Amino acid sequence: MKPFLLRGTAVALILSASAQAALADLSVQDVWSDWRDYVTGMGYQLSASESVSGGTLTVSDLTMAMTLPEDGGVLSVGLGPLVFREDGDGGVTLDMPPSMPMRIQVTGGEEEIDASFSLTQTDASLKVTGSPEDMMQLYRAGSAALVYDHMSVDGKALPPEALRAQVALSDFESRNRVRKSGADRSYDQSGAAASLSYDIAFASPNGEDSGHFSGTMQDLSFDGQSVIPAASSGKELGDMLGAGFSVDGRFGFGSGNSQGGGKSEGEEFMMSSTSAGGSVAVKMDATNLVYDVTQMQPQISLQTNDLPFPISVAMETIGFRLDMPVARAAEDQPFGLGLKLIDFTMPDQLWSIFDPSAVLPRDPATIVVDLAGTAKLLVDLFDPALAEAEEAPAELTGLTIRDLHVAAVGTDLTAKGDFTFDNSRSEEFGGMPAPVGAADLRLAGGNGLLDKLIEMGLMTDQDAMGARMMMGMIGVPGDGPDTLTSHIEVNDQGQVFANGQRLK
Repeated sequence: MKPFLLRGTAVALILSASAQAALADLSVQDVWSDWRDYVTGMGYQLSASESVSGGTLTVSDLTMAMTLPEDGGVLSVGLGPLVFREDGDGGVTLDMPPSMPMRIQVTGGEEEIDASFSLTQTDASLKVTGSPEDMMQLYRAGSAALVYDHMSVDGKALPPEALRAQVALSDFESRNRVRKSGADRSYDQSGAAASLSYDIAFASPNGEDSGHFSGTMQDLSFDGQSVIPAASSGKELGDMLGAGFSVDGRFGFGSGNSQGGGKSEGEEFMMSSTSAGGSVAVKMDATNLVYDVTQMQPQISLQTNDLPFPISVAMETIGFRLDMPVARAAEDQPFGLGLKLIDFTMPDQLWSIFDPSAVLPRDPATIVVDLAGTAKLLVDLFDPALAEAEEAPAELTGLTIRDLHVAAVGTDLTAKGDFTFDNSRSEEFGGMPAPVGAADLRLAGGNGLLDKLIEMGLMTDQDAMGARMMMGMIGVPGDGPDTLTSHIEVNDQGQVFANGQRLK
């Protein structure tokens, strides 16, 4: 149910404080018709009362409703009145009241939910210019906040202490250009805000679970493009993508901090975090999904009743990237996967739990993984039937290790390689498709780590001897002390070689 609540809230916010400029006279009916078509195109049923007086259009009793899947009931979103005014210069403005009520209801499902919110704004304005086929909305506000007011579940009102929530933006400005070609629409959006803040608290009726969280982010920005074809109206995501729906967006933010605490199953906790900024990018169309997130200098601290000291971790950079196909195809399709954890550190108290004598080096740790490859997708990944499928959804056909780097506790491992895979031969490698290709590895500090594990009592001399023999079989001395290199090759007959010596 939560994604539909968010979707309903997002549509309501677009109607009440959106962002869309071009060049001819617009009427109030042009703007309202465009918004109404957008809402119904997203699968909502819309009802409203309209009244026109001169160049002013008032829309009241506005309700948007959508049937939720899996017998989830009906989601409805209601807004306070909207007043559109023709400016006399070819544009239209929307009256921006200091507070606009919003109501979200879910009926006919397992629970009956009725929640009220307020959209509060200061120094707000919304101007629409252009033509019916090419509109630009410009929205500005000194501040804008979505504030939770009250909620009832199955007709029973939640007490005030059960939930508190507010999300606010300062110095917010956004632009949204909407172009129409027939019933199809394309959107070009951008915006920025000086800061975002949030304050959320909740408490369960039995008092066992509670929490309070607050935080801020500075220097926010976003830009993106999307296409919503008429043929995608009200469909599942997979069908929408097949009809031509696409989105490509980027969100950036500067420094931020958060703090909070509460109880979980009766156990108390406290947490805090800081960050120097980062970015999130998402791109999705009928063939590919790309997700790329990076955060700079995050620091996280957590304290619970189970530990006598806080757990604090920090790193210079953390990032994740996924580039994958989503549509079934007879030919191979490329994919990519990346992970980076740069200069990860944790406090001496945590180290001392398993290394009280400080035997292991406590230098910052780094993990970098950069993979590319090809796969044959056997199903559409957004097909709802995929959840019931028993067979693998894809066949791996190629893999390139562009970069693999692990540096921790005095060791440094790097690797690069390139392989293809034969999915018709899986018996030779324990059910994995047969690989053909080669990889080059370099390990520094491996023997030193074994010595330290023996000193700590985590490994016996006999265990270490077996590990050293294995490293000796696949590695040769490298260009420095305690350094091994290895060239691993797998041929098309299933034979495995290490530095020219056959292992299999």
